[in-house]
Amino acid sequence: MKYMATYDLMESIRNTNEWFGASAQAFASYPVFALSMNPFLPVMAAWGKVTERSFERMAAKPDWGIRSIVGPDGQDHLVDEKIVIRRPFGDLVQFFVRRREPMARRILLVAPMSGHYATLLRSTVQSLLPDADLWVTDWHNARDIPVSEGRFDIEDYTLYIADFLKELGPDTHVIAICQPVPLVLAATAWLAKQDPAAQPRSLTLMGGPVDPDAAATEVTDFGRRVSMGQLEQTMIQRVGFKYKGAGRQVYPGLLQLAGFISMNAERHARAFSDQIMREARGEASDHDGHNRFYDEYLAVMDMTAEFYLSTVERIFKNREIARNVFTLRGERVDIGAITSVAVKIVEGEKDDISAPGQCLAALDLLTGLPESKKARHLEPGAGHYGIFAGKSWRLNIRPLVLDFIDANAGAAEVSPEKARRIRAKTVTPIRLASA
Repeated sequence: MKYMATYDLMESIRNTNEWFGASAQAFASYPVFALSMNPFLPVMAAWGKVTERSFERMAAKPDWGIRSIVGPDGQDHLVDEKIVIRRPFGDLVQFFVRRREPMARRILLVAPMSGHYATLLRSTVQSLLPDADLWVTDWHNARDIPVSEGRFDIEDYTLYIADFLKELGPDTHVIAICQPVPLVLAATAWLAKQDPAAQPRSLTLMGGPVDPDAAATEVTDFGRRVSMGQLEQTMIQRVGFKYKGAGRQVYPGLLQLAGFISMNAERHARAFSDQIMREARGEASDHDGHNRFYDEYLAVMDMTAEFYLSTVERIFKNREIARNVFTLRGERVDIGAITSVAVKIVEGEKDDISAPGQCLAALDLLTGLPESKKARHLEPGAGHYGIFAGKSWRLNIRPLVLDFIDANAGAAEVSPEKARRIRAKTVTPIRLASA
């Protein structure tokens, strides 16, 4: 499987389906057919439109699209995206709110590198931005990274997180979602020994696989069934000539997407068939619920082969974090070294990706942390997506997380002198909202 031809074949299939969709829509929308009462033609045009949009989204990185927020003064404040740290495999991005003084809450939102872009957390960002200064990890698509930039595995990922925390300083509160949870825990433990002053004030760990064996899911079952050799031979491909990362070995986002969809194939099939019928009846729109969700869900990115394989081997198979034997650059990282960082665990009762118990295992590893600094929350009826972006997040989890942050903030407000220092560290925005 590790050939450019295989990667290019997948891209060709995607392109072909996009073309089929566009062709079907154009053909069925031909003006002369308006004289026909054949109900098949509107359905054909609707199928074409939905198909073209779906396959087109698989190759495009979504935009954050956060133009402004309403401030406490009741006025709209424009929002800029600023790169604070630029790295080959991922940037630290600040959502800078114009004409707003630095806020007491400083939050680093660690996005997962698991096949989707950081924009999957758009609604999470929008909900937190009015009440906090916010930074996000923006991971890059491996297909766009030249092979000259070298490797990137889970140890590199962990060091990226540690560097981001050093940059933001000790008044930062971290929210890690899904895949990065065990590595954020490791990065904090690493800082506890290497640079204690750079540790964040709190960690909110949401639905992550700290101990995959604590509760079985299809993801953990797959990890146990398949050997590392089988994974390398069947899942790893080389980026084709179309992209800057030509020749780089990756785990393609399209394969990851196929896995996601297969876990709930019936539900996705029903969602698309319903959308086709809505299009045929003229009831659909560009920004309806289906398109808002699937425009993001279908936008996938490649992971470096070494990151994917090391995640499966070290986090899922060997359970290095769960057994507290994770090593970073040859040195053991002791989770028990965390003694002052408050930690809150958030899980969803119906999470089928990281089942309840997998993330909660982190509290047992924090042997040096007082019980008063540990907290946990199991959200009834919530699935994996719901704990950070759905109804459960909006109505219940978000207020609980902000209360936890406030309870462990240390300082009640940002001093004028510190505010000036923070603003002095901002850099030229990469994208400005229009004035």
